[in-house]
Amino acid sequence: TTAGTSAGLEEIVVTAQRRTENIQNVPITIQAVTGDQLKQLNINNFSELLKYTSNVTYSSNGGGGTGNIFMRGLAAGGAPNQSQSTIAPFPNVALYLDDQSMQFPGRNNDVYMVDMERVEILEGPQGTLFGGGSQAGALRYITNKPKLTGVEGDAHAGYGLTAGGDPSSNLNATINVPLTDKLAIRGTIFNDRHGGYIDNVPGTIALKASATRPGSPEGTNAGVSGDNLNTLDYNGARLSALYQFNDDWNALIQQNWQNFESHGYYATEPVGPNGQALQHYQTMAFVPAFNKDKYSSTALTINGSFAGLKAVYAGSYLSRHIDGQEDYSNYLASPGGALYVCTGAGADYAYFKSAKATTCHVPIGGWRDQVWNTHLSHELRLLTPEDYRLRGVFGAFYEDFVVKDNQNFNYLPIPQCTPANLAISLAGGPDCLAAVGPVAGYYAIDPSLRVNTNTAFGEDVRRGYQQTAFFASVSFDLIPKVLTLTGGTRHYKYDEFEQGSEYYSETSTPILNQPNGSVNHGFGINLKKTESGYKSRANLTWHVTPDLMVYYTWSQGFRPGGFNRTSTGLDGSIHLSAQGRFIAGNSSTKQFYKPAGFESDNLTNNEIGLKSEWLDHRLQINASAYTMDWKEIQLPLFDPTILGNTTFVVNGPSYRVRGFELQAIARVTEGLTLQGSASWNSSEQNNTPCLKSSVVSAGNPTPIGQCITQINSKPYTNPYGVKGTRSPYSPPLSFNVRARYDWDAGAYKAFFSVGGNHVGSMRTQPASFPNGDNPLQPINTTLLRYELPAYETYDASIGVAKDNWTAQLTGNNLGNSDAAVSINSGQYIKQVVPIRPRLLTFEVGFKF
Repeated sequence: TTAGTSAGLEEIVVTAQRRTENIQNVPITIQAVTGDQLKQLNINNFSELLKYTSNVTYSSNGGGGTGNIFMRGLAAGGAPNQSQSTIAPFPNVALYLDDQSMQFPGRNNDVYMVDMERVEILEGPQGTLFGGGSQAGALRYITNKPKLTGVEGDAHAGYGLTAGGDPSSNLNATINVPLTDKLAIRGTIFNDRHGGYIDNVPGTIALKASATRPGSPEGTNAGVSGDNLNTLDYNGARLSALYQFNDDWNALIQQNWQNFESHGYYATEPVGPNGQALQHYQTMAFVPAFNKDKYSSTALTINGSFAGLKAVYAGSYLSRHIDGQEDYSNYLASPGGALYVCTGAGADYAYFKSAKATTCHVPIGGWRDQVWNTHLSHELRLLTPEDYRLRGVFGAFYEDFVVKDNQNFNYLPIPQCTPANLAISLAGGPDCLAAVGPVAGYYAIDPSLRVNTNTAFGEDVRRGYQQTAFFASVSFDLIPKVLTLTGGTRHYKYDEFEQGSEYYSETSTPILNQPNGSVNHGFGINLKKTESGYKSRANLTWHVTPDLMVYYTWSQGFRPGGFNRTSTGLDGSIHLSAQGRFIAGNSSTKQFYKPAGFESDNLTNNEIGLKSEWLDHRLQINASAYTMDWKEIQLPLFDPTILGNTTFVVNGPSYRVRGFELQAIARVTEGLTLQGSASWNSSEQNNTPCLKSSVVSAGNPTPIGQCITQINSKPYTNPYGVKGTRSPYSPPLSFNVRARYDWDAGAYKAFFSVGGNHVGSMRTQPASFPNGDNPLQPINTTLLRYELPAYETYDASIGVAKDNWTAQLTGNNLGNSDAAVSINSGQYIKQVVPIRPRLLTFEVGFKF
């Protein structure tokens, strides 16, 4: 960022096209927030950034780093966090920290924004320069780099009060030190604690009696309940060193550490599991919840020039570990979960029946997900001089992405057959069940039985890909400095894999009253495939005047495919008859095998736009209009009563999205600046694919290749969507506005700012999914569809500076809105993730 004149707007420099350019000269839709603006708006994390980035939505599960980022309404729906590291498709918005790729399926990496140069939001497909995963766009965090010019630094400390909650505090400091005239280092540390505001109220849970069995004993959440439990902490550091070899070559090495940790629940329930109506910011949970998410990354960037070319090497290695736990007790009260509560003559599950009297256990349980991720990448780029009439960017890219996921669903209250429990059972006491664990030879993290846990189901899986790519983008000035034609393409090759085990306690082979280790049930997974292709981009840019540019862009985007948990041999051969392979129907009416995997989905974008400055650079207006065709989207399906008790992904329907976006900044006077952005989207499903019969069986009522319209003699609704309906997380209208006034008061410099944002209504799932807002709809899936009502929030801040000191008071959500940013049935109960209540933060800073 460079300062403008006293009367004009400042100039923002970006690297969206892998070159350093004024944002007004880049022919794509870009939203940029400078480092100074991040401080002024008190933005440190992604949820705070969302308020000022129209056309960006988020499927939050509460807290940070728990969902997917969407742009321009290109979403297939939200999902709960459990098993996402194994089953979720890869995201379609690329996430970068400088040149480090950081995206992750189902759990965005919530980079803490301190000592940032800027944040860039690149909208629309960026597949040529940023590759797979940038199908809908890219989010880039650009850090400040070490400077050789002198010692500088700053420190900030803040304290905040949350309406109805606990206080918050933050502290960060940065220092830049040149060690020689060629070497400089820069270091940043931060610690930010968000006080809680959601109460876990005392309550009970029990399995109700049925016609064939008694109810269970009542369980309580004593020891887990309390007030303002949902605390959140960010802490970490960044250290970078820049060495200037000579005028042409330099090297930058950067090390990042970040630890994100939250406790308690960020979702509330309108009604508790015992039917008790709850108040706003209340939940009733029975298992402690936490989310521990930490990463370290090392990045090396070498810049140089030779023979008239500029060369850039960017290499990085990321290691991320996630450990999360959440309550799953409500599943045990659902039709499927109730099967796991009782043993004996009246047990609902045939495999848990015995000649003994029925024993039902307290239905309390949870899940725990432990994830290890490594991400290695290398990129080499060559750039011709920027002032050439014919110029280009050429590059090669390699990436190795690995996820190891050990997900255990610990909701089985029936005791395991330890030696003591087995002796009790054999003496006539309550039945026990053998422990479960990965199939021999198939595991990613832990090959042992899950002994001394109440694991009913789990997966221990390794998945990922190796990618190689080559790309080129060439521009030619048809009329120098007036009319430019650009074309580019990227060739990619993905070698994808998934290996490990799925294991479970329910099976046709008895595990009742068998010693731990004598039996084990599940299947091994060893899946591989390769996909490759080209994605391209073309652009025509016309500088009508030096301050008015119009452009047309045609671009393609994609994201890689993946696998569904499927039984295979060690050689990768698929076991078609294995449990977990066939779904839809019962043993006599098999109709559909879930696919072993799913392919990449693809996006084509046609966009026109203008970027303009008026009134001697005091007014800036940018606008774009686009039509995007999203083909065969990756659609997760989960309907346990019909489609089997595991989520799987298919290549589903196609959508057409038409939209318009407007950005405006005006410097009304030397001290008063107005700014805002707005987006309008109309997304529409434009075809009607269906679930087709794929099994030859005597009882199959549907011919092979025909749409399934009945399952188990009951009508079946096509899950692939309804033609003409909107995509999820696609509000028709979103906008934000803000105003800032700066003035001098003697030796002091003061400012006041105010802003607001509006987010339109949207669905959380496709229109064909069961409607969770229907009070008669039973909660028997984690993917119920809810309507998120439109909402507005308002912020303001006031501050003063003198010499090197600053002081600022910021108010977020001044109207104290409790609007829902997400609603889901992920834990088999309706849960609402509300906006954080009103937060007043006072912060002081010192700069030198």
